[in-house]
Amino acid sequence: MVQYYTVRIRKSRKSEVNGLALLFMLGKDGSDLAGNKKGNTVEIVSDIVRPIVEGMGLTLWDVRFEKEGASWYLRVFIDKEGGVTIDDCENVSRAADPLIDEADPISQAYYFEVSSPGIGRDLVRPWHFDRYLGQEIELRLIRGENGQRDFMGALVRHDPESVTIQVGEEERSFAKKDCAFIRLHEEIDLSRDLD
Repeated sequence: MVQYYTVRIRKSRKSEVNGLALLFMLGKDGSDLAGNKKGNTVEIVSDIVRPIVEGMGLTLWDVRFEKEGASWYLRVFIDKEGGVTIDDCENVSRAADPLIDEADPISQAYYFEVSSPGIGRDLVRPWHFDRYLGQEIELRLIRGENGQRDFMGALVRHDPESVTIQVGEEERSFAKKDCAFIRLHEEIDLSRDLD
């Protein structure tokens, strides 16, 4: 049975600041008026949650801070051999939430989610690609080549700028920056769940 779990918490700022005031308070280099830099949100949150996740026998798959529509989402993806449970997501969420609040790396209201990466997981970090060398991946180009945007094939190699897959008899290389996504391809047999 395919399972994908998410625990979501709505976080609001202790004191909301309107956009104009926020722009005035931040320097051009991202520092506040006192000159303090908070750093990259994803890096800060990764540093906070990694020891929690690893201490629970899990792997930190990815951390993302992204906007969808009018809302911001802080997403922590966890993994483990045999799959993540809802209890794993809940335990990480409960342990990480107060530490993220204390570090306060986010200046606006956001949703905090702890999730499994799912079976068609996005490949982003170098070790993601290393882990799935030789396996089927799929990628979608931002702009198509000769009318084609979607490609699938065995992952042959990668480097920081590109990914190469075996498509039929030929190897095709794609620039990562030209891809909307690169993810693990998994066949889902839905007939098993109907029995």
